[in-house]
Amino acid sequence: MTGHAHSFGRPEPDGDSPGLEIAGLRIDVLEGAFSWFIRSLDGAVSRDLDRRMAHLEIARGKGKITALLLVDRYPGIRPSQIADVLMRDRPAAGRIIDTLVGAKVIRRECAPDDQRAHALFVTPRGHALADEVRDIVREQERDFFNFIDPEEREQFMGLLRRVYMQMRAGWD
Repeated sequence: MTGHAHSFGRPEPDGDSPGLEIAGLRIDVLEGAFSWFIRSLDGAVSRDLDRRMAHLEIARGKGKITALLLVDRYPGIRPSQIADVLMRDRPAAGRIIDTLVGAKVIRRECAPDDQRAHALFVTPRGHALADEVRDIVREQERDFFNFIDPEEREQFMGLLRRVYMQMRAGWD
């Protein structure tokens, strides 16, 4: 058996780096699992963003911010395009869009080139909300991640973009 036994009689995760101890506990094989770190960081970032946006009708939940910003930037965008960016199926993206339509921040119209398809447009209220959301996201980026120096930030963002694009390639 590899690894070192700890007080519970279980082997410690293998590896050259020292173990990760959180609140006096080791997290076993999760110490080397990208998925654990991504889910944990996603939870922390989401809680912080929800707190910053608590006064907004689109706070809480995943996908609404991205959908709103896409509709604001690309008038006439189709729901399928939003689903594609979010890497969600069309029904899931449809529920996000329904929420935004219900909040009167976007509206649906028949697409001019295909009456069977919908085109999405931001309302004046939605445009103002999108601008406020952009400011909050910029503020969070500056404040929440202030411990990452600019050079590391650039490297980390490059890696995240590469991972996202690779995941997208498998999504298509």
